[in-house]
Order: sequence, then C-alpha cells, then structure tokens
Amino acid sequence: MTELEKGPKGRRRGRGARERILSASQQLFREQGINRTGMDQLCAAAEVSKRTAYQHFTGKDELVAEYLRRFDPSVLSGVFDRTDLTPRERLLAAFDVPSTTPLCPYIAAAVELHDPQHPASQCARDYKKAVAARLADTTREAGAADPEQLGEQLALLIDGAAARTRVLNADAFPAAAAIAAVLIDNAIPATAGDDRRRECREFGPVGQTPPRVNDVRKVQPERIQSHRPA
Repeated sequence: MTELEKGPKGRRRGRGARERILSASQQLFREQGINRTGMDQLCAAAEVSKRTAYQHFTGKDELVAEYLRRFDPSVLSGVFDRTDLTPRERLLAAFDVPSTTPLCPYIAAAVELHDPQHPASQCARDYKKAVAARLADTTREAGAADPEQLGEQLALLIDGAAARTRVLNADAFPAAAAIAAVLIDNAIPATAGDDRRRECREFGPVGQTPPRVNDVRKVQPERIQSHRPA
C-alpha cells in the first residue's frame, strides 16, 4: 500500500483525510460543542495538518455545515421509510427516542452559533423543515384532515421533548408521545379506515396515555425499533 504523504509532526494526509476530519468533527462537536472545538484539536484528532484540512474545507464554518448535512441525510429513514408499520405507528415511532440520546445536533448548532445567516444555521432550518414535511406526508397517508398543521404540531412536540429532556435530565418523550397520540387521533376522521380502529384497540382509547413504542413490542414483537443514531 502506498504510504500517505506526511504533514507536519508526522500527521497523515491525502486519501481519507476528509472522512477523518468529518468523523472527528462528529465526535468532538457532539461531545464538547462547536464553539469549544478548535481547528487545532480537530486536526490532531483527525491526524491531518491544518493545511490539509483547509484544502478540504475553506474554514470551520463550512466544516460545521457539512457535519450537519451528513448527520442524517435521509431524514429519519428508520422511521418514515418502514413498510412494516402503519402510518400512525410511524408517527408514534418518531417519539421513540432513548433518554440517553444527546441533544439534537441541529438544535445544538443553532443555539451555539447565534447567527441565522451561518451556513450551518441554514442546514438546521432545512433539516427541521424536512422533518415536518415527512411528518405531514405521513399524517396525510393516515388520513389527517390538515396534514401540514398536524406535521408542524408533531415536529414541535419532538423538538420540545428533546430540549426538555436535556434541560431537566429527565425523559420527556413519553409525555410528548401521549400528547401526539391525542393530536393524531383527533385529526384523523373516524372513517379513515380499519387501521386506525385496530391501533386504537392496541394503544387504548383516545386520551389514554399510550405505551412507549418500545412497549408495543409486547403486542407486536420487533415491529418498531429505536431510530436515533448514537
């Protein structure tokens, strides 16, 4: 195998450098934040010189934006692309987030950067709009009368639960899932089909706190799995 060109202090550069830089940014930005992570530390973790880093990224701003773009490019495909779940089940599965999951990187970036014109802030806005759109598409599939409104409501619940879980160090997603179930069932006409009536029998009557999606496995084993990346 051809030896990689060496940078200062023996650091590697060349093939794979871009991926190592992005991998290091994903770890460091999530563990200690964007503002506390400098380019020197990133380059050391990625084993590249700063010159090599700037050959791949014009600056830290571009690196942060690319880090967000690559974090979840398919927009929760582990929930919305599942064909073994009904639309209602997919909507509730979006709330199946382990309490140990770090704060959403898009929320964290937007809070840290304080600049709506930052390229990473735009990435965060685009991603959050994409999540709301996928929720709306799924509510439309479920038969919601106003899918756009319901999609925005569910997106707000997810982000609120994520922030509240982080601030209080207590799992807020079960309460958010219970509210979501009521919103969903109130928005879907009773004539939407047998799927809704079947699910209501499994989850309980409207207004009753539904089990966490993990608990549904007791009724339908292995149908729903956690979707958030570690």
